[in-house]
Amino acid sequence: MTDLTFRDATPADIPALHQLIESAYRGEASRAGWTTEADLLAGQRTDPEDLADILADPAQALLTAWRGEALIGCILIADQGQGTGYFGMLSVSPTLQGAGLGRRLVEAAHDALRDRFDARRVRISAFPQRETLLAWYERLGYRLTGETLPFPYGNPRFGLPLRDDLHFVVMERPLA
Repeated sequence: MTDLTFRDATPADIPALHQLIESAYRGEASRAGWTTEADLLAGQRTDPEDLADILADPAQALLTAWRGEALIGCILIADQGQGTGYFGMLSVSPTLQGAGLGRRLVEAAHDALRDRFDARRVRISAFPQRETLLAWYERLGYRLTGETLPFPYGNPRFGLPLRDDLHFVVMERPLA
């Protein structure tokens, strides 16, 4: 994937970010790619207010990938303190998935976590039902920690669960 520009998101990017993230995770549009959560959750993945909160927080950022004027990818990075970074909300336009942009966004996140937050390790969380995604993260050097996190049932801001066994597994890897 060539002719890409990577930069931090700004508040003016929120409408495009919201559309991209929703299309990558929820609804029929998300089924064009392999990162869909449409079989696990209905409803929203995020909302403009959540994105604005992320952009206003100095301990977080959304890195974006652009092809010309089109936003085609993003990833959230966050400082968790004590040398630990976090990334999430990795989103690539569903019709462009599988071409290496996700890997490039993860690499950009690693660099930014190291440079901005002095992170020496990075953690992520994912649904254990998403075995293909977990295997992809393992190929990137992530390992399961044995930790789990609860899914916020009852909070529609995070989506409407389609099953009653949702939770997250935590994965981690060192940063060089």
